[in-house]
Amino acid sequence: MKKLTLLFLLLMAVCAAFQACDDTMTYAEMKEREDNAIDAFIRDSNIVVISQSEFYAQDSMTDVSRNEYVQLASGVYMQIVDKGIEGDTVKNNDEIIVRFSEYNVLNNYLTYSNLEVPYMTDGFRYMVTSSSIAGIFLIESETGYASYYSYNILGGSTAVPAGWLVPWDYIYNKAHVKLIVPSDMGTQNAMSSVVPYYYDIRYQIY
Repeated sequence: MKKLTLLFLLLMAVCAAFQACDDTMTYAEMKEREDNAIDAFIRDSNIVVISQSEFYAQDSMTDVSRNEYVQLASGVYMQIVDKGIEGDTVKNNDEIIVRFSEYNVLNNYLTYSNLEVPYMTDGFRYMVTSSSIAGIFLIESETGYASYYSYNILGGSTAVPAGWLVPWDYIYNKAHVKLIVPSDMGTQNAMSSVVPYYYDIRYQIY
């Protein structure tokens, strides 16, 4: 009887393991889920997606009154609300203060915002090499703007989402943009969980 009970429990454990495997999504399935979430967000937000050729024809601007976003080659969707101070461009090693909100597009909730909270400050250093562009969240800086977001939300990760850097080809100091950032252009957390995020960002070069 004990042997039968043990065999039954073993079979139950094996079945549970197979069920767990069945419940695990493949990366392709997670990407499909992400794409569906982005499509639903665009539809529900009444966003008008324009092509890059249309965007360039409009002097690299989006019509906010029509809620236009351009889908860039990186996969990032961008709306330029305000280009900033024309001619005041970002340079290598500049420190950038950011005010922003972050919204989880897949699960539909606000994950972070420092737009209205003065003490929750964030900043990063913009770095350019011959082959790449990167951003590093600040620990300490002349600005005093260490990144609350990096240490309290990202668990100490210092890598700025690549999607945050994409707009700098089109904007200047004190710009205001809105972005839909797919996971492969997002934070390490976004990439590992394959979750897209929506950002409302104000940049200021220090």
